[in-house]
Amino acid sequence: MLEWEDLSSGFICLLIMARILIELPEKFLFTTEVVVRVADLNYGGHVGNDTILTLMQEARVQYYRSLGFQNEISFEGSVGQIIADSAIQYKAQSFLADTLIIEIAVAEFTRYGFDMFYKITNKASGKEVARGKTGIVCFDYAKGKVASVPMSLLEKLK
Repeated sequence: MLEWEDLSSGFICLLIMARILIELPEKFLFTTEVVVRVADLNYGGHVGNDTILTLMQEARVQYYRSLGFQNEISFEGSVGQIIADSAIQYKAQSFLADTLIIEIAVAEFTRYGFDMFYKITNKASGKEVARGKTGIVCFDYAKGKVASVPMSLLEKLK
């Protein structure tokens, strides 16, 4: 919504924007640590917004591997996952050599997928750096279409 207010000194434009708010589940199932590399920084000298999504993927792959899966595209036969949507809420800056704790939770199961939540915290300061959510849909790469969540994955996630 855009509002204009006429003041004696001129016009002031006030832009009111809806913000993304991600509510995290109470229980996290997996935790890992990632150290910020120089390649993770942007021209501002802090972790780039695009890098947060990459860090979420790294943590997600580590989580799947801890459950016994090789990667994100072969849960069972040719069934893996695709990301249907993602959201990130940025909370604080992070810099080179920071150790980030990434916690993962899973919720909102459907026949074809689920939501995965991420909480990223700076280990030294305890400040929350970001929180995120990815909508995960299972996908049969051989058939090229959406697939049901494999029972082997579902049993390990719940």
